[in-house]
Amino acid sequence: MVLAVTAAPAPYADSEVGRLRTVMLHRPGAELKRLTPRNNDDLLFDGIPWVGRAQEEHDAFADALRGHGVEVVYVTDLIRETLTVADARTEVTEAVLADPRLGIGLRRAVGALLDTLDPDALAEVLIAGLAHHELRTGRDTLTYTLMDDHDFIINPLPNVLFTRDSSVWIAGQVAVTSFAMPARSRETTLTRAIYTYHPRFAGTELVYEPEFEHVEGGDVLLLAPGVIAVGVGERTTSAGAERLAQRVFERGLAHTLLVLPIAQERATMHLDTVCTMVDVDAVVMYPNIADSLCAYTMTAGPEPGSVSQLSGPEPFLTAAAKAMRIDTLRVIDTGLDPVTAEREQWDDGNNTLCIAPRLAVAYERNIETNARLEEAGVEVVRIAGSELGSGRGGPRCMSCPITRDPLPR
Repeated sequence: MVLAVTAAPAPYADSEVGRLRTVMLHRPGAELKRLTPRNNDDLLFDGIPWVGRAQEEHDAFADALRGHGVEVVYVTDLIRETLTVADARTEVTEAVLADPRLGIGLRRAVGALLDTLDPDALAEVLIAGLAHHELRTGRDTLTYTLMDDHDFIINPLPNVLFTRDSSVWIAGQVAVTSFAMPARSRETTLTRAIYTYHPRFAGTELVYEPEFEHVEGGDVLLLAPGVIAVGVGERTTSAGAERLAQRVFERGLAHTLLVLPIAQERATMHLDTVCTMVDVDAVVMYPNIADSLCAYTMTAGPEPGSVSQLSGPEPFLTAAAKAMRIDTLRVIDTGLDPVTAEREQWDDGNNTLCIAPRLAVAYERNIETNARLEEAGVEVVRIAGSELGSGRGGPRCMSCPITRDPLPR
């Protein structure tokens, strides 16, 4: 199935599977070259990727999307363009200089350096960071002198690769999320600046902001128009889910929000590591949790932002079908033996990106999961991910849908 290229409409997404028109990606760059065995754990990567190969894999991913009529926009380009706006530049540099590690003298030196950079160079530093040895002034300050040679004055952001996590479009508004891990907190400064100052997104309303309780985009699934599932585990808190429910109910963006407790561990850091949608009424799900995943249901009350009912727990598939007003939410039966299931879940076999109903992008190495998807009528666009997957993320994690065609209500 190859989709024709058409002009992208205004930002909007009310599902995971509506035909994808525009997506935001980040091509991996110098920030990944900062990863070493000494710092990769702190920067949330499980390995040290071969950067050149990761770029090749990512380019192939982007080309696969373009080949199906999807407009691809890049984070770095959007940041560069955003930084031409004076207020945006001030906002993001002040966020960098607010780092309490810097101290008075080093903060002054770093601020002076950032002031000299053009938008392209500043965007590079904001994403790739600034190493101790790269600062030419301010070396006589106490803070600089006592820093280790391997320290970063500005930390790199290798996880910008996973654009799904820092923002989620819910209908015509965007949730700029709140990260649980300090290594990622500065990402939302950049994301919010893009949506606030870039001319493409002029007038965008933010339904969620980084100052709120922790919610990450990988935990948010748009099951159907008006129905949202939120995983609560290692990264998203119950307080964050509650705040998101209040915000989307208040603005009429959803009528039901399902809260799904998931294990608080690395292998299941987000809901989309164990479950993603591949059709309007179907999900692919890690077999080991298919029968045990439960949901608490919150529904909108008569007053704006109020909750009329909190019910549950009940099996997720049951609760979801009720909220979506369908008979059954189908699970693609991967039928994997326990070892293969665990391996392919770790390798993001359940982390698919739908281009359209029954058309999904997946890592090629998850052979058994992909075979089962195709047996169930889902066309799989296979991409390489041997290096991209070192940060524990698949095609869905690496993509922020900006525009999808609405689904019928």
